Amino acid sequence: MEVPYQMARLKKPAFVYKGVRPLADIIAAPLGAACRKRGFATLDLVAHWPDIVGPAYADTTAPDQLTWPRRPKGLIEEETHEPAVLTVRCSGAAAMRLSLEAPLIIERINTFFGYRVVGRIRPLQLPPVKVGPKPRPKPAPLSPEAEAKVRTLAAGIADDGLKAAVERLGRAVAGDRR
Repeated sequence: MEVPYQMARLKKPAFVYKGVRPLADIIAAPLGAACRKRGFATLDLVAHWPDIVGPAYADTTAPDQLTWPRRPKGLIEEETHEPAVLTVRCSGAAAMRLSLEAPLIIERINTFFGYRVVGRIRPLQLPPVKVGPKPRPKPAPLSPEAEAKVRTLAAGIADDGLKAAVERLGRAVAGDRR
């Protein structure tokens, strides 16, 4: 059965290639929705957390949730604006330090945004979620025989950079413990 010309024109293709797009454009909508569920209007606090809190808290803490107080209906004036409570995931020792230095961190967060966003920090003693590449596993130590075999296999290579790369590859393959 043949499809009439009018009906064939109405069908849309399943996928239209629009060219190369930045990953940030593709992931912005789902990631933004996930952050809004946790009380964050934008990703700025989560993305810039290490810059805001500094190296002392960058590895041991992570923002978890912003809890905003209930607002009265109608327009909100500056005098009635109440800041949010920021829940921060941190280890036990970092929670103690964080509670002692909370006013300084609140000031840094509010300075970053330019207005009073956070009024109080609530430490939550859970390990912070690490985002980023996992650390590489260290290669297993090689026996002297395996090390000698790797060096003899790479001995015929004249280029020093290529020779070093082949030796690293040989050590990684020989020391693999799968």
